[in-house]
Amino acid sequence: MLNFNITGVFKKLETGPVTFVTSAVYVIFLSMDKKLIEESKKYLMNTYNRFPIVLRKGRGMKVWDSTGKEYLDFVGGIAVNCLGHCHPKVVIALQKQAQRLIHVSNLYHIEPQIKLARLLVENSFADKAFFCNSGAEAVEGAIKLARKYAKDHLSPDRYEIITAHGSFHGRTLAALSATGQEKFQKGFEPLVPGFKYVQYNDIDALKKALTDKTCAVMLEPIQGEGGVKMPSETYLKRVREICDEHRLLLVLDEIQTGIGRTGKLFAYEHFNVEPDIMTLAKGLGGGFPIGALLAKESVAASFQPGTHASTFGGNPLACAAAVATIETLLEDGFLLDHCRRLGKYFKDSLDRLKKDFSSNIIEVRGLGLMLGLELTKAGGAIVESCLNRGILINCTSGNVLRFTPPLIVLEKEIDSLIEALEDILAR
Repeated sequence: MLNFNITGVFKKLETGPVTFVTSAVYVIFLSMDKKLIEESKKYLMNTYNRFPIVLRKGRGMKVWDSTGKEYLDFVGGIAVNCLGHCHPKVVIALQKQAQRLIHVSNLYHIEPQIKLARLLVENSFADKAFFCNSGAEAVEGAIKLARKYAKDHLSPDRYEIITAHGSFHGRTLAALSATGQEKFQKGFEPLVPGFKYVQYNDIDALKKALTDKTCAVMLEPIQGEGGVKMPSETYLKRVREICDEHRLLLVLDEIQTGIGRTGKLFAYEHFNVEPDIMTLAKGLGGGFPIGALLAKESVAASFQPGTHASTFGGNPLACAAAVATIETLLEDGFLLDHCRRLGKYFKDSLDRLKKDFSSNIIEVRGLGLMLGLELTKAGGAIVESCLNRGILINCTSGNVLRFTPPLIVLEKEIDSLIEALEDILAR
């Protein structure tokens, strides 16, 4: 057995990137990771197809595994790490808050929660906020609020919510029932009743689906898990008009599109519409788990003490991280401007790639730094090839490469990805 200070090596990992200079250390870390992966398979439920690496450190656009191998991260925790990994302001906010107060429950007023609510309300359509722990919880809250509002103001029989084919709203049972993709629902029947699905971007289909039981329409401004599908320029505006005409609530699921992802704080701002209810999560905490439900005053009033709650929702740690994230995003608009500019640069680069590899690429879609590259065949092999080259990307809907990097991504990092994709496609 080699005699060396393993604790010292881990210490170096905590303070900066590591380049291991001896093959012996490299082999030992690979052996350790192999053991961890075996334990993962033994003790964790088999709900993810995990890649065979153990990531131990992240800074900005980069993460490192235990061997010191560096990766450019174009997944960003699936649109979560909007400021990059371990952004100093988020880290400091968590450290300071952890020294003051970690949890007390919503039986009491919580200062970071109040500050976060004010930030979100003052920078959105909304008048009120409710905090939870995840996107699926936010969607559950939106479903409950829409139904409660309808029963309070319309009719006891108004409970149905129309969603879109290809949508994704979460994994809890009601959120799964709202999701317009059978592959996620299979095996969990019977689903929660009260949901109808229509084709995304099809106004006539929406009109035909309306009944005297409809209470709301719930849509993603851009379908993420469904393959980064964009609405037409007028679609969401027409949906808003139909909702107004029939006294329906418009719920926008901005769990993936919100918090600067598209180059504006919220994606609805691009389309000249305002929802009645909006769900948030993913990027809201800059990497720390938190979800939110925002609503107009007239709708939010249907929630009263006892109608909805969350023990951990809006806890001091999560709200401190989210405040730091939102404040950083809003400072002089720099990051939002950067996202729009780099999003255009990225999309133009993908369009050039499509031109060069037209037999492999069907379409480039997206807005800001939420982009998709639809392929003529499955994309799993390309994801794996990028991983081997030190670049993390994601594939959704089987053949759509999805790119949701931190909003701090630079042109040279985008160039590195494009060069890798060019080489892989050429082979």
